[in-house]
Amino acid sequence: MVNEQSRLQDLEEYHIMDTPPEKELNDLAEIASALCDTPISLISLLDNKRQWFKAVKGLTVKETPIKDAFCRFALHNADEVLVVEDSLLDDRFRENLLVIGDPNIRFYAGAPLKTPNGNVLGTLCIIDRKPRFMSKNQKKALKLLASRVMDFLTTRKIMIQQAHKIEFNRKRLKKLTDQVPGIIFQFEMTPQKEMSFSFVSKGVEQMNSGLNTNEILKNPSVLFNSIYEQDLSLVENSILKSYSNMSLWETEFRVVLSSNSKPLWYKGTAKPESQKNGNVIWYGIIQDISYQKEYEKTIEQISFDISHVLRKPICTMLGLTTLIENEEINEELLKKYSKYIRVVSDELDNFTKTLNETYAKKKKRAYSKSQIN
Repeated sequence: MVNEQSRLQDLEEYHIMDTPPEKELNDLAEIASALCDTPISLISLLDNKRQWFKAVKGLTVKETPIKDAFCRFALHNADEVLVVEDSLLDDRFRENLLVIGDPNIRFYAGAPLKTPNGNVLGTLCIIDRKPRFMSKNQKKALKLLASRVMDFLTTRKIMIQQAHKIEFNRKRLKKLTDQVPGIIFQFEMTPQKEMSFSFVSKGVEQMNSGLNTNEILKNPSVLFNSIYEQDLSLVENSILKSYSNMSLWETEFRVVLSSNSKPLWYKGTAKPESQKNGNVIWYGIIQDISYQKEYEKTIEQISFDISHVLRKPICTMLGLTTLIENEEINEELLKKYSKYIRVVSDELDNFTKTLNETYAKKKKRAYSKSQIN
């Protein structure tokens, strides 16, 4: 009993219907015709409405209604070759339009195309316009050829499935890389120092709205042209050094977004991998470190202020300490020193307030940039 729903689902998963001819299958149909000395041979596949010919020898039509298909009778016996020696003597076919009209089928033999699930998708069949006998060896050969057809179709199916998986993973990876802060890239250099990008994430467009991933893939100089002129040689030399030593590429450089904007700081890190052809491929990431640079600048300024602004009150306090240690303290001196201590305290208090206000703003601004990037 044929499970038609399962069979049609199996057929659908092969993605074979209405596809262009393929030489391998055409050759198998030719071999079947030559072995059995018939003018017509077909690789016929059946859906719920028609039989469609993937490979055709000796006919000009590409399909026929399923009600006229000899092959539909082969669906019921997946392991045997269906042989009709004379269609006019067979009640199933004598009134068939393909018998009484073109192509005037008298002889038919079809070996089932059986899937690993046990479903029959169609047949590899041979046809003649006159009655004939089919030997046991010819049946065996036709079955073997049908098996080769299924091997090809199954391999083709697996390749299509793998291609779909690869495409699915590619799209998923792209969605992930598009969300990663910074630029993920794959960069390649030949022994002749020819450079190219084989992958650049969408983050490059966030770095500079004037950049486009497709343009960079075609012409890597588009990305290099956005590097601050004074840093360009630094970047190029660092790449050449990494190429020569196969060492980690790691460098900081500035990028110009527009002629009127302040350059932003970026850090690139990538691991090189040598190829058999002498090329080197880097897999890496470029990240905006402008906010880190601003932190560093802020810390340097704080260090400067501490060492210079605080010098006066601290020196005053040290001087008072020396006087207090070397003199006898009376009420008059105590009042005098108290005034000096108050002055030092006010200077320190004013400095502390100014420091808090100034660097709290800088810290907030730098933090906001880090969240954006």
